[in-house]
Amino acid sequence: MKLGVVGLPNVGKSSLFNAITKAGAASENYPFCTIEPNVGIVSVPDSRLDYLASIYHPEKFTPATIELVDIAGLVRGASKGEGLGNKFLSHIREVDAILQVVRCFEDENIVHVDGTIDPVRDVETINFELIFADMETVQKRLVKSEKAAKGGNKEAKTEFEVSKKIYSALENGTPVRAMEFTDEEKPFVHDMFLLTEKPVLYVANISEDDIAKPDTDIPLLKQLIDYAAKDKTEVLRICVKVEEELSSLDPEEKQMFAEELGMEESGIDTLIRKSYELLGLISYLTAGTPEVRAWTITRGTKAPQAAGKIHSDFERGFIRAEVIAFDQFKELGGSMTLAKEKGLIRSEGKDYVMQDGDIVLFRFNV
Repeated sequence: MKLGVVGLPNVGKSSLFNAITKAGAASENYPFCTIEPNVGIVSVPDSRLDYLASIYHPEKFTPATIELVDIAGLVRGASKGEGLGNKFLSHIREVDAILQVVRCFEDENIVHVDGTIDPVRDVETINFELIFADMETVQKRLVKSEKAAKGGNKEAKTEFEVSKKIYSALENGTPVRAMEFTDEEKPFVHDMFLLTEKPVLYVANISEDDIAKPDTDIPLLKQLIDYAAKDKTEVLRICVKVEEELSSLDPEEKQMFAEELGMEESGIDTLIRKSYELLGLISYLTAGTPEVRAWTITRGTKAPQAAGKIHSDFERGFIRAEVIAFDQFKELGGSMTLAKEKGLIRSEGKDYVMQDGDIVLFRFNV
């Protein structure tokens, strides 16, 4: 699963990517220093995994990961090929969700592509370019499905109606992710691979001076939050400059520095976890002396398919899953023996839907 980091030039996008991945992507103070997307694999912070490691002292420790793609800065007119428009849009098509970095601080030493700081305008610049690109895609579907529908094709008639519905919403500035569809309509929507259907998280880049302030005391941030509420998009505030400094520290120093700033954890750790959720992902856990590991699955995955993540034989020969919720396991002081004695390890069959934080042992036979 890929997560794309997007934003206008010089909003802190590549600096944020650097802080997350420590990959050293170029972050010069001029537009388009990122031309080919930088890619990094990042671990998802998980205190549950840390706890299991403290119990089992495993030979191998494997957290969940997500792939992060730093995409070139966009300018107005990208959908018509302005700047690096076509390349920008093609890179967005390849990701599963979007982190949109928005500048919410003033600094005369850092140029802005539009000359002034306005987070709502910046967000709309990108959103409208994605909407324009989607309108072009949907328009082609309208023409194609209308012809087929006139020939009596029932599926084409449904596709035509769905396409009309989407086009009308896009014309009014509504992204596809903010629309509601019936179970019958959803397959037609997904089949269009629309840019505005992808889930989005706005990352508000605030100044060091604003870290301790509540949202309501940061006017630029409040503007963004009010705007995002219209299409139910979450806003996460981060001071990218501070996060870059934190990323260079060892874990103990990092935690101490974060606490001094009044943060329970670094903004980057919060961002990675939020990104994992944004992608619709959860983790189930396996634990033992050889390895403690988080396995990534899509929310709603059933036990046999989850087992198949470990090995195809596990899914093919699935018998049952022996499961205990992490919180229950921790309440028992991390004792699997005690969990068995108390009958808290459940035996789940093929229809069991995996839950985030399940500690699992799969039984199979091939």
